[in-house]
Amino acid sequence: MKLIIQIPCYNEAETLPATMADLPQKMKGIDAIEILVVDDGSSDQTAQVARKHGAHHIVRLTKNKGLATGFMAGLDACLRLGADIIVNTDADNQYRGEDMIELVEPILQGKADVVVGDRNTGHIEHFSWAKKRLQRLGSWVVRQVSDTEIPDATSGFRALSKEAALQMNVVSRFTYTLETIIQAGKKNLAITHVPVRTNEQTRTSRLFKSNWSYIKRSMATILRIYTMYEPLKMFSYIGGALFGLGLLLGLRFIYYYFTTGGAGHIQSLILTAVLLIVGFQVFIMGLLADIIGSNRQLIENLLYRTRKLELQQQKRNQESGEQG
Repeated sequence: MKLIIQIPCYNEAETLPATMADLPQKMKGIDAIEILVVDDGSSDQTAQVARKHGAHHIVRLTKNKGLATGFMAGLDACLRLGADIIVNTDADNQYRGEDMIELVEPILQGKADVVVGDRNTGHIEHFSWAKKRLQRLGSWVVRQVSDTEIPDATSGFRALSKEAALQMNVVSRFTYTLETIIQAGKKNLAITHVPVRTNEQTRTSRLFKSNWSYIKRSMATILRIYTMYEPLKMFSYIGGALFGLGLLLGLRFIYYYFTTGGAGHIQSLILTAVLLIVGFQVFIMGLLADIIGSNRQLIENLLYRTRKLELQQQKRNQESGEQG
């Protein structure tokens, strides 16, 4: 059983040594632990520092492409390196390395495919009052759209089984944290959470510049992913609201038509017609999007099978090379 710890990095030369020193060297049920650092186009000495402090593998992106792209590049590399379990952690030493043992335990026991570390954000001292409330609200929204029970949706400290990693397809450029939970829920992967501890803050977050920026980008990510997996439901809500509003205005016009002859209310009739037509069109768009969504699921299944076959072929090639 091989465990690979992946660490996405962008200009983390200062914090990376402490992060790597805190990682566990041995774990019950794990035969080998390796460290993979994803250097997301850093302009400092991140890659050199990673090598100096014991990284087994380094994936270097020539340009900074964002946290989500770095995460997926790491997953792909870990799978090709033969990982049975992949643990993702942040390079700023936010999480206690020793808690990784509890993080992978549900996967080792066969009880989960994805395990997310719960930081209990309400008790993190360096989080502002507003940030704590936003974290709680965001996690609640993710739970509603993903049908999961993850209390800390933005936690980057998480473990994935090989099967779960093969099925992940992050399309967002902002962050992988929300999208992977929603995908896990919609793909019926077994996902759970365990409590984890955090270290003292080493630097401010680089993911977003302000709370408003965080809200805007997070909501856009949630809406986009939810629409991908539940297009008919999303468009039905919108189309139904427009159609219902048009119907109410139509009933209002009918009332005035029979009581006062409808004089002075022709605008309501026009607006009724517009809302009914647009609402119906939005519903039809939902049907088309649902058909496209079915094709997307087929493509994702094909991609999953292709990845699996590639890994199986790679393993055969390695075995034949060793025998030769």
